[in-house]
Amino acid sequence: MLRQAQRIKDQLIEWRRDLHMHPELGFEESRTGARVAAEMQAMNYRVRTRVGRTGVVAELGTGRPIIAVRADMDALPIQEQNNVPYASQVPGVMHACGHDAHVACALGAATLLHAQDFAGTVRFLFQPAEEIEDEEGVSGAPRMIQDGAMENVDAIIALHVDSSMPVGDIGLIAGPAAAGVDTLYATILGRGGHGSKPESTVDPIYIASHVVLALYGILARRVPANRPAVISVGSIHGGQANNVIPEEVELSATIRYTSSETQQLLHSEIERALGVARAMGGDFDHRIVIGYPPMANDPDVVELIGQVAGGLLGADRVGHLELEMGSEDFGFFSALAPGAMFILGAKVQDDERQHHSPRFDIDEGCLPIGAAILAEAVLHLLRGERVNE
Repeated sequence: MLRQAQRIKDQLIEWRRDLHMHPELGFEESRTGARVAAEMQAMNYRVRTRVGRTGVVAELGTGRPIIAVRADMDALPIQEQNNVPYASQVPGVMHACGHDAHVACALGAATLLHAQDFAGTVRFLFQPAEEIEDEEGVSGAPRMIQDGAMENVDAIIALHVDSSMPVGDIGLIAGPAAAGVDTLYATILGRGGHGSKPESTVDPIYIASHVVLALYGILARRVPANRPAVISVGSIHGGQANNVIPEEVELSATIRYTSSETQQLLHSEIERALGVARAMGGDFDHRIVIGYPPMANDPDVVELIGQVAGGLLGADRVGHLELEMGSEDFGFFSALAPGAMFILGAKVQDDERQHHSPRFDIDEGCLPIGAAILAEAVLHLLRGERVNE
C-alpha cells in the first residue's frame, strides 16, 4: 500500500498545495468542499455535500461494516509568512495546523481504496470547523453528526500531522488522547471609588487576585492526583484609570479534563472558588460554556493502526505518545463508535514549524505515508482482521 501511495505522491502534493493556497475558515469551506466533492465523484464515490453546513460525506461499497475516515478542512485566521510558491493567497487566512494535509491524505486513501475489492462500506467525512464554533457554540463534528454522518458507523479513524515529529515516525496513544475543554467566564463584582480611599470601596481587583489563587488551588487540593486536569486563567480585565478602583473585574479561563467525573468536580469547585468574592464582601456572576468532550482512542483500533504502521514503516517508527491537554473535536465522533487518531510525523528538516504560527509548514513526504496507513487500516477494519492474523 505504501508503494502504491508513493506512486501518487505528486497528486497528493498538488491537492495539498491547492488547498494551502486557497484556505477557508470554519463553516466557510465552500471551495474546499467543492474540490473534495469533485475528486470523490470522479472516483465513483457516492457524495453528499452541505453536511454540517459545508462538510462532505463520500461512500464506497455497500453494507456493513461501515468504516469512517475523518479529515478536517478548515484554516486559521493567521497571515502566512512563508516565502513558498504555494503560500496562502487569502489575506489573513492560512492552513497553519495541517488540515490541508489531512484532506490530501484522505483523498489519497480514497484513491487507494478505490482500486481495492472489499465487503462493507468506507465512508469519508470531510469535516468543517474543527478550529472554531458557530454562533450557537457548536463545531463541525457535532454539526455533521446532526446531519447523519455517523449513522451506523462501526469504527472511525483519523490522523493529525505533527510538525515536531520526523517524517516516517508515527505516534499513538490508547485511552484518553486529548482533553475535554470548557470555558469559564466570570465577573467579580465590587464597589468602586477613588484609589486614594480604598477603605471606602470593595476592591474587585484585590478580590479577583484571591479568586485566581483559589481557582489554581483546585488542582492542588481538590482534584485527585491521578486525574489529569487543567485550569488556566487567560484574561483579566478591570478598570481604566490608575487612580480609580473599578466596579467589577472580568476574567476568563480554560478548563480541561479527561473524564466527565473530573469535569463535574471542576465545575462545582470553580463555583466554590468564586465564592471567595462573597467572603470578601463582593459578589460574582459566572457561566461555563461546554466545549469539546475528551477524545478517547479505542485500544483495539490503536493496536491495529500500530500494527499497520509498523508493517509499512517498521515497528521502530511507531511510538507511544504521552497525554497532552489540547483538545480535538474528533472526540464527538469517537464517542459514537470505536475510533482512534494517530499522529503523523511531518517535521520540516531545517527547523520546527510550530502549529498555529505564521511559519507553519510540513515536509510533504508525509503525505503518502498518511494515505497508506489510512487505507490499509480501513481494509483491516472492514475485514474484521488483526494485522498479525
